[in-house]
Amino acid sequence: MIDLLHGFLGKLAETVGPLLLAALLGGAVGLERESRNRPAGLRTHVLVCVGSALLMQLSIGMWLMSFSYGNGDPGRIAAQVVSGIGFLGAGTIMRDGVTVRGLTTAASVWVIAAIGLAVGAGYFMEAIATAVIVVLTLKTLSEVERRWLDKRDSAALVIHVTDTPGRLADLADVCGRFGANIKAVAMRPGPAPGTVEIHFGVRMQGRHPDPVAFIGELMGVEGVISVTEEE
Repeated sequence: MIDLLHGFLGKLAETVGPLLLAALLGGAVGLERESRNRPAGLRTHVLVCVGSALLMQLSIGMWLMSFSYGNGDPGRIAAQVVSGIGFLGAGTIMRDGVTVRGLTTAASVWVIAAIGLAVGAGYFMEAIATAVIVVLTLKTLSEVERRWLDKRDSAALVIHVTDTPGRLADLADVCGRFGANIKAVAMRPGPAPGTVEIHFGVRMQGRHPDPVAFIGELMGVEGVISVTEEE
């Protein structure tokens, strides 16, 4: 009886343990995404990681079952996970004007699937190390981007325009043509009746445009009264 109990507990740890580890690692990355209100958060990352681990376990188990037939392939299901996870990652990518958001979250979903596959295959240390690297990357490098990279070649503009439909889209179109990536937008009532102030946080991408030409193009948009740089 004791031997049966030990055997059961050993089998339980062998099969369920990796799934719990996958849930823990997926949750660690998902918590970071959840704290930033990203579309794929805690539950998504846990489910992707656990599902990938289970599929990897099934893939190896089915290969062992068919080993005597000589035609098993333990990487077949794993390959489908790698290609299929792209559809889920694509769902986290959104286009907001000229700005594309969600690429980092899509990448985290992709790498969490890889972590799940590693756990399912028994590469526990590799999976843990990868999860730590991912969390540190999302936590620390975002601060580096915010404090250093986002300040480089960045500007905060205050654009005073008439309160008529389509002005924001016209201004975003100009930013797109000049390679200015819009980081933040805020709108406030203007100093005169019938006007609004649009606060643009922009960061120049690639070849830097002539600032005079850029401001001149913004001033040329219909309804724009003034363009100033925010202090």
